[in-house]
Amino acid sequence: MTLVIDRKPKSKTSLREDGEGSVQVHLDPNATIGNAKVFSVYGKGGIGKSTTSSNLSVAFSKLGKRVLQIGCDPKHDSTFTLTKSLVPTVIDILEQVDFHSEELRPEDFVFQGYNGVMCVEAGGPPAGTGCGGYVVGQTVKLLKEHHLLEETDVVIFDVLGDVVCGGFASPLQHADRALIVTANDFDSIFAMNRIVAAINAKAKNYGVRVGGVIANRSKDTDQIDRFAEATGLRRLAHLPDVDAIRVSRLKKSTLFEMPPSPEVELVQKEYMRLAAELWAGSEPCEARSMKDRDIFDFLGFD
Repeated sequence: MTLVIDRKPKSKTSLREDGEGSVQVHLDPNATIGNAKVFSVYGKGGIGKSTTSSNLSVAFSKLGKRVLQIGCDPKHDSTFTLTKSLVPTVIDILEQVDFHSEELRPEDFVFQGYNGVMCVEAGGPPAGTGCGGYVVGQTVKLLKEHHLLEETDVVIFDVLGDVVCGGFASPLQHADRALIVTANDFDSIFAMNRIVAAINAKAKNYGVRVGGVIANRSKDTDQIDRFAEATGLRRLAHLPDVDAIRVSRLKKSTLFEMPPSPEVELVQKEYMRLAAELWAGSEPCEARSMKDRDIFDFLGFD
């Protein structure tokens, strides 16, 4: 096992092994991404993380940035609106060459999507046979071996929703900011609370910090804003529940490829504003999670 330390120096007595007390995979601390700005996108399952990640990737690309999106879910559908297909996963390609990565070429596992966004699907091990964290670690290692991160400006990890999985935790080794996608409902906010706790746990060893909240599929944001104010979070964007977003995914397209309409243009502008704000940089949130019982009392109704 490898001792993983934060980017900031710590005293010897403050160092502790990453994943201590858990069965998470222990990653190589030298497998850093480099100079790119790295964002990991989280939220409960089905909340729209992939749609959010793909459209945010396009927005960054329209700002002239070189963007790489890495899907970190065994469903490997993070990038299909960018590439118009389910591309082969890193783990599948490695298996074909008996995990001899030196036999691979970049075009075997990196695919160009809409507006030049580069797309990678990490995939996942067969059910019950391995850790998603290993898969994400191997993906970053492969990208570094082929020098594919050296000229990348922005990396976006689109992460599966299970907070107890190593595939959830491992992108936090690489990310500068973790973004949380949520709707204006109890289940989504409850999941966000657990995600904040998981990010803060990783922040003890890594440079990742909570960047803020993206309200998605919601007409209103009153409950999100109440929770954010109480826990030190900040709402970065509001993407309303417009039908064009649902239709775009059915058409295997990003919002930026949809026929123009007032609601499409509204959402496009919000993504562009968010990308510009994230690129400019902002202070992280000093977020703190609530206890499960407390969040029930805070958001529950009599």
